[in-house]
Amino acid sequence: MQLIRDINQLPYIDGSVVTDGMFDGVHLGHQQILKQLVQQSKELNIPSVVLTYWPHPRHVLSANQEKVALLSSLDEKAELIGLLGVDFMVVVPFTLDFSQMSYSRFVEEILVQGLRTKHLIIGYDHRFGQNRLGNIHTLKTAGMQFGFGITEIGKKEVEDIAVSSTKIRNSLSQFQPEAAQHFLGRPYSIRGRVVEGDKRGRTIGFPTANLEIDEPLKLIPKDGVYATRCRVDNAWYPAMSNLGFRPTVDGKKHSIETHLLEFDGDLYGKTIDLAFCAAIREEMKFEGLDGLKKQLEADKKKSWELLQVN
Repeated sequence: MQLIRDINQLPYIDGSVVTDGMFDGVHLGHQQILKQLVQQSKELNIPSVVLTYWPHPRHVLSANQEKVALLSSLDEKAELIGLLGVDFMVVVPFTLDFSQMSYSRFVEEILVQGLRTKHLIIGYDHRFGQNRLGNIHTLKTAGMQFGFGITEIGKKEVEDIAVSSTKIRNSLSQFQPEAAQHFLGRPYSIRGRVVEGDKRGRTIGFPTANLEIDEPLKLIPKDGVYATRCRVDNAWYPAMSNLGFRPTVDGKKHSIETHLLEFDGDLYGKTIDLAFCAAIREEMKFEGLDGLKKQLEADKKKSWELLQVN
């Protein structure tokens, strides 16, 4: 799949099948729509295009409110969508000016001129353009004028997608990564760069990789200890991870630390993915490093057990 960050840089294509939306997290509900998109493109023998926006519209239109936490960064989303066989993901910068674009301009400049749309897949009661005046009825009229067909996704399917996104966020904030996995179809993951820490873990036999997250608005699961898998250079390794403030050593700064169970090498500076497979325990304070080390040994054993079935 090609990630296009400027619609004007899209290679010439003689028609496309298009769907648009945020697709944050690319969960199972999203995947059904994207599979439908790919199937339609094969039937029409033209490329499939996902039209998406960055930053999240709610971050722009609700600037004074708390920003919604993201289930995927732009690069993560592109990777997940690409795995489903989509040909292009086109990113439109979402700005206040863009939000004021009329629906007729959107159709002509984005769908027709920019993407050369021959078929459009949209959600139930989808609205777009200034004052949300664009809808299924105006699109059908435009489709007859410009020669593109429309498939409207059913109401229940759209509602299920919204419910799934909410349930994923709630599950991760409630220390239930297994429940999030049920809706995602895979473990929830975060991506970041390994940075230097205080190296205290080495002194008790548990060296850790300290992760600095790429996307500052990415949703971070609830603090605690997890059985995880860590991707390093496209290979996955079993691991256990701790999120929190490390109260036993009077930690003042929130950290994401991962101990890889089967890895021997230098991770500093590498970008890694951390997939949350199962919850082990919430963060605790122990009486000194000896107590912490004993608990980490138990956590390690539990991680192995949980990773056998996750």
